[in-house]
Amino acid sequence: MTLAEAREGQRFRILLLPNRDIRAQAIRFGISEGEQVTCTAIIPGGPIIVTKNRQEIAIGRGLARKIAVEPISSPSSLKSPVRRHFYGLPRP
Repeated sequence: MTLAEAREGQRFRILLLPNRDIRAQAIRFGISEGEQVTCTAIIPGGPIIVTKNRQEIAIGRGLARKIAVEPISSPSSLKSPVRRHFYGLPRP
C-alpha cells in the first residue's frame, strides 16, 4: 500500500522510502522509515495531509505514490466541520 492510497483518519507506519532522493525529501518533512503518522485530510486533486507529533505535513500525490506504508489502525473521523471547511472539504 502507498501513502496515496491512505484514507482520512487512518494511522500507519512508513515502511519504505525507495530511493535516496525521496528519502531526502521525506527527511526534510521529518518523516523517515518506521515513523508512525496519521492521515488527517485528503485534498481532492491536491496533497495528502499527514500529522506527526502535532505537526501537519502536506505531501504531494507524486511523492505519496512512492512511499510504502503499513496500516496500523482503521480510518476514524478526525476532522471537525470547521477544519473540513478550512480545507474546502465537504461535510461528512
